[in-house]
Amino acid sequence: MAITLLITDEDLVVQGDPLVGWSDLDATLKFNEPASGSVTLPAHPEVMQQLVPGARMVVIRDGSVWLAGPMEQPTDYSWSVDSERGVGQVVVNFSDDLATIAGHITWPEPALTWAGQHGDTWRTFAATNAETLIRTLVNENCGPGALTARRIPNLVLDSVAGAGSNTALSTRFEPVLEACRRAASAGGEIGFRTRQDSGQIKFGCYTPADKTATARFSTGLGNLRGIQYSQSAPTVTHALVAGNETEGSSIRTFVEVADTTAAATWWRVERYVDGGADDDTTGELTAAGTSEIAEGAAPVSLATVTVDTDDLKAGRDFGLGDKVAVALPHGLQVTDVVRAIHLTATAAEGEQVASVIGSQDATTDPRTVRLIRTLTRRLGRLETRR
Repeated sequence: MAITLLITDEDLVVQGDPLVGWSDLDATLKFNEPASGSVTLPAHPEVMQQLVPGARMVVIRDGSVWLAGPMEQPTDYSWSVDSERGVGQVVVNFSDDLATIAGHITWPEPALTWAGQHGDTWRTFAATNAETLIRTLVNENCGPGALTARRIPNLVLDSVAGAGSNTALSTRFEPVLEACRRAASAGGEIGFRTRQDSGQIKFGCYTPADKTATARFSTGLGNLRGIQYSQSAPTVTHALVAGNETEGSSIRTFVEVADTTAAATWWRVERYVDGGADDDTTGELTAAGTSEIAEGAAPVSLATVTVDTDDLKAGRDFGLGDKVAVALPHGLQVTDVVRAIHLTATAAEGEQVASVIGSQDATTDPRTVRLIRTLTRRLGRLETRR
């Protein structure tokens, strides 16, 4: 194990020597979600001086940045007379730079001030490449193309990756990352991420790879320590999408998007979806249904405890969004997407890596969190009709 921890300021300038004496490092990378991390440090004065609002944590694993981002809780300090550390200890909670983007919402007219927004306007994209759409949302709401007061320091757009297919989107006052996730899901299941590079925070998209032939986990290969596997029925197979009601008119557009394979395998599950557009001329209603189907797909949740080997290593041989294969002890092989990679480490016992593999529903987020996201999006649509 070779893990180095650094603290930088808001401009990514390293503030001191690499941290020593740390314990209980926990860092989870998530597909199209902000990461989460925590570490326990001895509360030496030179360390405490660096733990200030705006500070950042950088976790370097085997010479490469594993996670870098702002400290959400710089100081959770404790001390007692029985403490093994005379200076006490401090727990630092941090995330990656998707967390700062998550603090912004989509403005219908991002070039105007908040006071200049119009009450019935939506930010609409018709038949647009998913990567272009996502990059535009980030750029105009918190990137270099945003109003000066809304820009995230040092955030720039990464190189174009050529990822995704065309999709439509309408958004209004919803979290930027939620809109990005909908576009990524409907536009080819692509990924997006931030990375720290040469004094800049680069936001970009990518196409996850199919690694099922090379990234395989099994007890026979010696890279699998534990498995928790579950499969559930889909929560929706037929998304019944309704366009906006037009005042004074009895005409309303309805679009049905179906996963007939899932319905035949399990059973038909219908869900009403408020499409958020007048009609499907630009494909917005279809995109809303496609996103709903993807979110409600039959979840295969596979949490594995993996071991890095010379032949297969997280972050090097497979990453977030990639499709990998896991051989279960009873003979079944599961192939699905890597949704999260969880790194835990102590200076004394070394590191352990666990991966969460499965459908969109197979995440480390509580069901309540996902429900709140859905409600937030739907309430935003209803708000525009007042």
